[in-house]
Amino acid sequence: MNKEYTAEELSVIATQIRLDTIQAIYAAGSGHPGGSLSIAEILAVLYFREMNVDPYDPAAENRDRFVLSKGHAAPALYAALAERGYFPREELESLRNINSRLQGHPDMKHIPGVDMSTGSLGQGLSAACGMALYAQLNRKSFRVYAIVGDGELQEGLIWEAAMSAGHHALNNLTVYLDRNGLQIDGKVSDVMDVEPVAEKFAAFGWNVTSVDGHNIGSLIQATEWAKRSVDKPTLILCKTLKGKGVSFMENQVAWHGSPLNQDQYTLAMTELHETLRRNGG
Repeated sequence: MNKEYTAEELSVIATQIRLDTIQAIYAAGSGHPGGSLSIAEILAVLYFREMNVDPYDPAAENRDRFVLSKGHAAPALYAALAERGYFPREELESLRNINSRLQGHPDMKHIPGVDMSTGSLGQGLSAACGMALYAQLNRKSFRVYAIVGDGELQEGLIWEAAMSAGHHALNNLTVYLDRNGLQIDGKVSDVMDVEPVAEKFAAFGWNVTSVDGHNIGSLIQATEWAKRSVDKPTLILCKTLKGKGVSFMENQVAWHGSPLNQDQYTLAMTELHETLRRNGG
């Protein structure tokens, strides 16, 4: 089990995840910084407080499962895994290199701590539902967590999975919606509006709550609330900022999948190190 990190300590970890994410993408010369930076707090809360995981036994049968349905945010997941001790942090600089196990999208066959290979948007939630249903049918105690993107909700498979989870009353499933409002082609509301999200999931039989996705305390409270559900899966709508933590990236659709040049990298790292210093890291 994870130790009881304080909200302040988890905030420091989230900033470190952002630093390592930027470092890895810069070293690779490619990647998806915007949607990686927006989920740092969610990953910090999950891997360092909520999930029952052990980096020394990553395939333990009773471990909690995690699925990054928006697989292009792999750099943030890798940073969280490295910080948690699944592999050396230095390996992050091999992101997207030939023969590196840290591919552009998560690979469950080669990366310890990755429970599902993802990248084709919409499919991860179905996999998470399958894991949760397996636990329910076999009376396993582990929980399943997933992060989906708001643009990803345009995929029909998401709604089939949502219907299935509600039908099977998968109360061991908690899903975080990274609601940053942007996707590769622009605003989600312009490309294909997915609202009203809360009402749609509720209609499929889900518990739904909304939080500031960068507020550690709110994320913890919502996650603990989800654990108390007796007959429904839970969706936590997380209002986030794409590119969070780097001033010139925040809420800018151009940073969905763009690498950084040297000047941009220097500025981003300077800002994040200053945030780390302010937070006591």
